[in-house]
Amino acid sequence: QVQLVESGGGLVQAGGSLRLSCAASGRTFSSYAVGWFRQAPGKEREFVGGISWSGGSTYSADSVKGRFTISRDNAKNTVYLQMNSLKPEDTAVYYCAAEYGPNDGRTSSWSKYDYWGQGTQVTVSS
Repeated sequence: QVQLVESGGGLVQAGGSLRLSCAASGRTFSSYAVGWFRQAPGKEREFVGGISWSGGSTYSADSVKGRFTISRDNAKNTVYLQMNSLKPEDTAVYYCAAEYGPNDGRTSSWSKYDYWGQGTQVTVSS
């Protein structure tokens, strides 16, 4: 069993930065790849990017490539989403999710993940 808790969301002006954290409970967190998703009001959940269980492989969606970076610290059971150059269209609830196995962090279908966090709101003002 893995429990995920996101934090770090908030209100920021366009062009600003935020770092989201996804803290996990459970001793086997290093056995899970982690994905980040977001969902804006009235829109479908969107895959933002992911990181492999070891941290050796990361993937970012085209919509955030070059602006968002994913990293992890397995000693702290935490995955991070560094968001720079934020735009109003980045406004959404951001979720992290864990997928068991040596996956590369490219799993874009939320239904394939085993555990989900509760989400954290990110609001970018223009």
